[in-house]
Parts: sequence; C-alpha cells; structure tokens
Amino acid sequence: MEVHEIRYFLAASELLNFTRAAERCNVTQPAFSRAIKNLEDKLGGGPLLHRERGNTHLTELGRTMLPFFQHMLTNLEEAKATARNYGKVGGATLKIGLMCTIGPQRLVSLFTEFAKAHPGIEISLVDGTVPLIEEQLAEGQLDIAIYSKPEALDDRYHALPLFREQFMVALSPTHALARNNAIRMRDLNAQCYLGRATCEYYSHLRQIRLDIGGIEFQRPYSSDRDDWVQSMVMAGLGFTYIPQFAVALPGLVALPLIEPEVWRTVQLVTVRGRPHSPSVGAFVLAARRHGWAGKVSLASGSVYPDDAACA
Repeated sequence: MEVHEIRYFLAASELLNFTRAAERCNVTQPAFSRAIKNLEDKLGGGPLLHRERGNTHLTELGRTMLPFFQHMLTNLEEAKATARNYGKVGGATLKIGLMCTIGPQRLVSLFTEFAKAHPGIEISLVDGTVPLIEEQLAEGQLDIAIYSKPEALDDRYHALPLFREQFMVALSPTHALARNNAIRMRDLNAQCYLGRATCEYYSHLRQIRLDIGGIEFQRPYSSDRDDWVQSMVMAGLGFTYIPQFAVALPGLVALPLIEPEVWRTVQLVTVRGRPHSPSVGAFVLAARRHGWAGKVSLASGSVYPDDAACA
C-alpha cells in the first residue's frame, strides 16, 4: 500500500465526495479514483466505498478499515516528526543510569549547568546497582550511566573518568574513634560493622581485611539503603565504610580510611561504537568541560583537599 492511497481514502471517508476529496489532495479526480481502486485491489476484500449519485458512503469493509488507516497515518506522522527532531538537541529525554551508592554532592552542579544550557532536554535518572545499570545500558534502555567498580570495564564500554573519592569510615560523634584524624583498618578490629548491601566495593574491602589478617568485625545489621545505614551509624550501632561524597546525614563523622587507603573513580559510561543522539553528545561534552576539581564540604562539616580533575 502507498501512503498517498491511504491519504486519499481518509479524505474520501471524511468528505464522502470524490470531487472535493481530490481537490483537497491536489490531484485530478481520475487519479484519485485510480488510487482508491488500487488500494481496494491490494486489500483484496472488495470495495471500500460505494459511489452512488449524491450518496457516496463507506462499505462495511471501509468502516472496518478506517481506524486502521487512521492509526497508520498518525504513526507515520509521529515517526516523521521524531526523525525531524532527532538532529535537534532540544525536546529529547536523556535516560541516565546512576549507581545507587553515588552521593549527589559532586553531580548536582553538573546537572544544574546542563539544565541551564539545554532547557529543552528532560533528564530521567534511573537508580540501580552496577550489574543492573550495565545490563540496561547494554540493552539500550539507558543512554548514559554513571558508576564505579573496582574491576576494569569490559571492552563493550567507553568510560570518561569524572572524579575520585576516598572511602571513609563513618562513625557516630560519640564513638570512641570519632576524635581520630583518620582510621586505620586495624583500628576497626572487634568493632560493629553495619553493612551497606549495595556497596560495589564490599568484596574488595573484605579481601583487604583478610589479606592484612587479625581483623574481625561484628556485623549486627546490614541494609541496601544507605540512608538507613547512616542513621544506624549515627545512633551509635556501629561503623560503616562509605565513599567520601556519599555522606548525607548532618553530624555524621566521616574519617579517611588509611593503612590502606581505598579510592574509587566515578565514571561516565557509554556503549563503545553505538551511535548516540545529540543530547547524549551534549551531556558528554558538558561532563568533559565541568570543573571537577575543588573543595567540597561533607555533611559532617569536614573539608577535604582538592581532587585532581579526572575529566
């Protein structure tokens, strides 16, 4: 079926007059009639319209086919509009997967700058664990992902480093270790560890502890929600490891983990070789240009030295 044949049929079904319908479609009446006949022949079910003197009307087949053709034409127009707008940055939705353990402190300014520069782009943030985000990114459900993990990314992905952050030991202000300047891993022996179930570095930190040897934790609680873990730490139920810029609870003491230090690099990840929309390109460019270096105050009020810009 040709698109113009469907257009002609819809015009005829609305006006119920071949002469006026042909005029609307800017074709001669014979050409219009031939197109309707060609459409009927292709469908193979009989006439779509009965033409009687002064009484043109849809057949039962025509009434049946009408909503299908209306839907087809609507979809076609929407597809054409989408294609026309594809090359424009505005009017798009950008789906960004965000690892659930990343705090907002270092990313809010990037999103703010991007929104001001591209007010027509809607950003949809999708929260999740690293395995889920990588799966959705690979399947095309996400345009971009922002996450970190201790092992290297596989060759499917391209990573743009954004910033580094040190792992901290989060404590209640009343904890015996809270007055230290930093916390050695050995200082945590026999302490109550509150597990962050979504921590992608848990196995890495555990292996470090085992390699050092002679360090044992009590583990009374764990949760896949960082806000609950931080609240339990604040209540004096134990300590937890937490990335530097993920501290969100005012008053929580966050001290650098040393001997050894553990750092992670937060990266912007895209699928290598996949054609990207202009909105994806605009966001990647904004991330490259963003000033990642600079002091950032934690919720506890502590201030840490400038990071080296990764981008």
